[in-house]
Amino acid sequence: MEIFSNLRKHIPYWILVMSSYGIFRYYGFADSLQMPKPNVSELPLPFAQILGIFALLGFGLGVFYACVDFFFEKYVSKRLGIGIRQFLRVLSYFLSTVFIISMVTFVASNILDLGIDIYFGWWVREKQFWAIMYYIVLCSFVLYFISSTTERFGKGKYLKMLFGRYRFPKEERVIFMFLDLKDSTTIAESLGHYKYSELLQECFFDLNELVLQYDAQIYQYVGDEAVVYWSYEKGLENNNCVSLFFAFENLRKEKKESYLKKYGIHPAFKAGIHGGKLIAVEVGHVKRELAYHGDVINTTARIQAECNKQNESLLISEELLMAMHKEFRPESKFVGNILLKGKKQGVNIHSIDG
Repeated sequence: MEIFSNLRKHIPYWILVMSSYGIFRYYGFADSLQMPKPNVSELPLPFAQILGIFALLGFGLGVFYACVDFFFEKYVSKRLGIGIRQFLRVLSYFLSTVFIISMVTFVASNILDLGIDIYFGWWVREKQFWAIMYYIVLCSFVLYFISSTTERFGKGKYLKMLFGRYRFPKEERVIFMFLDLKDSTTIAESLGHYKYSELLQECFFDLNELVLQYDAQIYQYVGDEAVVYWSYEKGLENNNCVSLFFAFENLRKEKKESYLKKYGIHPAFKAGIHGGKLIAVEVGHVKRELAYHGDVINTTARIQAECNKQNESLLISEELLMAMHKEFRPESKFVGNILLKGKKQGVNIHSIDG
């Protein structure tokens, strides 16, 4: 679930961050940084206890920040503009931080008999609190940068790009899915461009709720089409490349009444799936991104284009279907050996029903 994904991201990070802060303070780095001396450093506490207090603080911050992120991504991001949304998120972070620091200080003071007085508004004039807040803000920017770049380039891809792996073309095995809205022209004419854009936005929000659960990444959005991809191994694992499509179908069925109420239609999608070797390379300077080049992408797009002709919702190449584990291979129907546009030889294609 998404909440657990957020917890796995935030808790280890903030435990590490706050434990590091405790180490810096304990060993007197505050003097060289010209930071205010904390009260606890003047007390006879061993290093292990100080480290434990800051680790507990990091755990609490991680839990609360993960919950705040989950709430905003799940319930707020679709309803508010980015400026208001970010303001409310920062305010929630701040209140969470005040609460967690107060609670951890109160608990530590009582357990270790430190005699620290916690009263309402204590943090306003407390220099140590603002020193910690400044540190947390800096570390939040680091986490935001890491998270945003990871979301943009995909798990594991950012570090490879950082170390220059894709400065020159690299061959990789990748699975692609081209996911396209059925009857898009008719729907656009019926709804008008504004309502049509809202429909696409909501559909792709729904898709985004599922991609990480199936180890997928969004390559790009092109009009009413989303291009999703996996590493070859991740796409085959648990049939993720097929399971994502039907999970998306099920989610939209659950929201059928909501779609009908808002737009007067229940959107349906079609998809083509194929995989194989292609080239990955870093392109651009003003807008840098990881691009994939090769026949796999063209073939996947052509397979998806066959959905209307074959009156099917999901088509997959036989090559990829046969690569799936035999015992877990989904039931399929052979559509035929089809000469796709731009190809010299026909491609065996199968349809899969959920």
